[in-house]
Amino acid sequence: MTDTSGGRIGLVCDREHDVFSVVAARLRRRDIAVEFVRPGRELAPAEIDRFDLLANKKVDPASLRALYYADTHGTATWNGFLTALLGNRPIGYAALRAVGFDVPEYAFEEPDYDYVAKTMFDWHYHPDPVRGGDGDVYQRYVPAEPVDYKYYGVDDGVCRRVRVLRSTSKLHGEKAYLDTVDPDPELADRVRRLMDLVDAHTIGVDVVDADGTPYAVDVNPAMSFRNADMEDVLADSMTAALERGGLAPSLKSLDRGYVADVAD
Repeated sequence: MTDTSGGRIGLVCDREHDVFSVVAARLRRRDIAVEFVRPGRELAPAEIDRFDLLANKKVDPASLRALYYADTHGTATWNGFLTALLGNRPIGYAALRAVGFDVPEYAFEEPDYDYVAKTMFDWHYHPDPVRGGDGDVYQRYVPAEPVDYKYYGVDDGVCRRVRVLRSTSKLHGEKAYLDTVDPDPELADRVRRLMDLVDAHTIGVDVVDADGTPYAVDVNPAMSFRNADMEDVLADSMTAALERGGLAPSLKSLDRGYVADVAD
């Protein structure tokens, strides 16, 4: 792939992804080169240095290490290391609570209440959470309607747009898209505050409704955006991140041994 005047983006994502393949095509029409990187592949520093922006669609140990290197060596990121850390569920839950979300309690040992078993990290290759069973994190089961409200926040360079998709819950059978609904203004504001907290260009929050009380049960730093109809907004967001560029100063002093421990 040849260089273009608009810059070069490395996109950690399957090339055939039904949303991000469209986003890549729209970026290329803006003279921005897009190179897909196979998820799970370790990126050497020299490869990252070739990119003007590293964008990550998959959360796994390899992408976490690549984002850390990019953030500390001058390659701009579209959702960087701090955002990706929300894939660690206790960190994600703490961040959700910090911006005002109600989050069900959780334990690291099997509790005596009804629970949903989850892995410690929400790596893309891990199994879905299940009600009961074994896990690393045991989150109290909220007796909610069998519907997930997926709050998607995207910074398009002008404003932070929030869209909400409803889908059937995986805890009650196969996931299926239902429709798009207007966001609750208070929850949308919390999504934007969460984006501010970790300097995210995009973020996803899974919300369930229990008799009128919304609970945030997970945060997603790398969403699929299927059925969201946000391809143009995502292209604008990556373009804005590319134009912003720069180093992530908050990571300069972060201990690299800590990064290795978290990613492994």
